[in-house]
Amino acid sequence: MNATYDVVIVGAGSAGLAALREVKKRTQNFLLVNDGHWGTTCARVGCMPSKVLIEAANAYHRRHAFDEFGIRGAGTLAVDLPAVMRRVRRLRDGFVAGTLRATEDLGERAIRARARLLGANRLQVNGDVISARAIVLATGSSPVVPPAWQALGERIMTTDTLFEQEALPARIGVIGLGAIGIEMAQALARLGVEVTAFGRGHLGGLSDARVSAAAAELLGDECDLHLGADAEVVADGVGIRVQAGAAGARVDAVLAALGRRPDLAGLGLENLGVALDARGLPPFDPGTLQVGELPVFLAGDANGARPLLHEVADEGHIAGLNALRLAAGEKPACYARRTPLAIVFSEPNIAVVGCRRNELAEGAFIEGEIDFVRQGRARAAQRNRGLLRLYATRDNGRLLGAEMCAPAGEHLAHLLALALDRRMTVRELLRLPFYHPVLEEGLRSALRALARQLPAASGSDLLSCAEFEALGVEALE
Repeated sequence: MNATYDVVIVGAGSAGLAALREVKKRTQNFLLVNDGHWGTTCARVGCMPSKVLIEAANAYHRRHAFDEFGIRGAGTLAVDLPAVMRRVRRLRDGFVAGTLRATEDLGERAIRARARLLGANRLQVNGDVISARAIVLATGSSPVVPPAWQALGERIMTTDTLFEQEALPARIGVIGLGAIGIEMAQALARLGVEVTAFGRGHLGGLSDARVSAAAAELLGDECDLHLGADAEVVADGVGIRVQAGAAGARVDAVLAALGRRPDLAGLGLENLGVALDARGLPPFDPGTLQVGELPVFLAGDANGARPLLHEVADEGHIAGLNALRLAAGEKPACYARRTPLAIVFSEPNIAVVGCRRNELAEGAFIEGEIDFVRQGRARAAQRNRGLLRLYATRDNGRLLGAEMCAPAGEHLAHLLALALDRRMTVRELLRLPFYHPVLEEGLRSALRALARQLPAASGSDLLSCAEFEALGVEALE
């Protein structure tokens, strides 16, 4: 092990690997230190295994629509839960193997060890003290499990353990209805598990009460749903009792979906000489990811700011580039961040794009919506449930954000994220093509609801022919 490195990266998850990609392009004098599992949270216990489980659940649940389509025999179908879980693990292992290839050829530049900061440029690794011109901290996160629940042992599951189950208990309580809680509550219920779900407020990161109510109604049709009170978990000799206010249920196991906490314990952040907040986090600049004025960068789940894969990967990229800049004696650069985008892979999808409704000043924006109950393509597919709401500026109709619980919401959300990134207005969006019949026509309906609230303009969505530049191709003019 060298005595001094240009960059030391602590953590080999999504952010650490993104930082590594940038660092290894520009220097070979680096060290990657990882404690525990190799492979990203997304591939091992997050995005990917959860989606494999969801796809199986949705495929089996589809049988309920067969009669309406004129397809008979759905009652003879059965789900083989052990086979479902084996497929989850098989595909999961393939996804993990893909992430591991990023570190295969690093040799002694990648080691399994626990790193501890001794200062802004010094670390202790496997008993050795090393120096670094810059340090990237990308230590990831772990599921939150209240200490009182931990005594229940294996009967308290998290996504770190759920996908390792050979089979599933008959009754599961899901506590916490953020993205993971909603996805797993619905998927488990669709696979035949008796699910009781508990949450405190709006579902899945939503702030729009109308959209959250629509999501709650849909989820409540598939499992026993209780909102508005903190849940307590106790063993009563027969099973586990979950109590939230006046609501309660006896279950065989609990899935704790209370979020994830940055893995910072024992990292030595107190040795950096900067104040730590109540969560034990140092101050950092979200544009540069630099901790104060130090040669230290905090990226990914470790900073708790934007725990989504695309954001985490961006942060690793930023931290890696800035660590190299600082190691070369240059100032870190401030990078623009992407349009906020978050998706819950329930059915219908829940998504938030751009500004949430509660981030906008009352009276300063207009709203438009579409209820998919009568939307043509959704009705044809027996997917006609859900609500999409859009927000735009009152003066010129520039799109500000959207919240939705809508069929194909993951695709609608991406379209809206592109529009927000280009700072498009309602009328500019309405000039774009909407094929018939597609679910995106529901988006057009919501846009037209916004357009009716804007100052009067041309009566047509189409631009004047005079505004197009001639192409010089006769057949197209």
